[in-house]
Amino acid sequence: QVQLVESGGGSVQAGGSLRLSCAASGLSFSSDAMGWFRQTPGKERAFVAAITASGGRTDYTGSVKGRFTISRDNAKNTVYLQMNSLKPDDTATYFCAAGSIFAAFSGGRVDYWGRGTQVTVSS
Repeated sequence: QVQLVESGGGSVQAGGSLRLSCAASGLSFSSDAMGWFRQTPGKERAFVAAITASGGRTDYTGSVKGRFTISRDNAKNTVYLQMNSLKPDDTATYFCAAGSIFAAFSGGRVDYWGRGTQVTVSS
C-alpha cells in the first residue's frame, strides 16, 4: 500500500520560510518522479513543483520560481519543498504526489497523493 505522509506545514509571517517533507512508503521511490501541489478552498489543486526520480531535473510553476526548491533523498524515501520568501498567496494545503512520468506532473497527472499539510502565511 502506497503512503505519502507530509509534514512541516504551519503558520508563518510573510517573508518567512518553511520546509515541507514527504515520507514515502510502499512504492519504488527511487524510480518515481515526485512533486508538490497546493489547493485553496473552492479552487482546483495546482501544480507547484516536481523532481525526476534521480533528482537531476526539476520543474516549477512560475509563481514560485526562485523562492521554492524541491529536492529528494532517495536513501530516506523523502522529498522536500523548501519555501522561502513566503507570501500570503502561498497560503494553501500542500499535497505530495508520486508518479511515473515527470512531464505529466505539471498537468496534474500523477499516480498517488498524500493527504496534505496546511501552510498559512500572514501579512
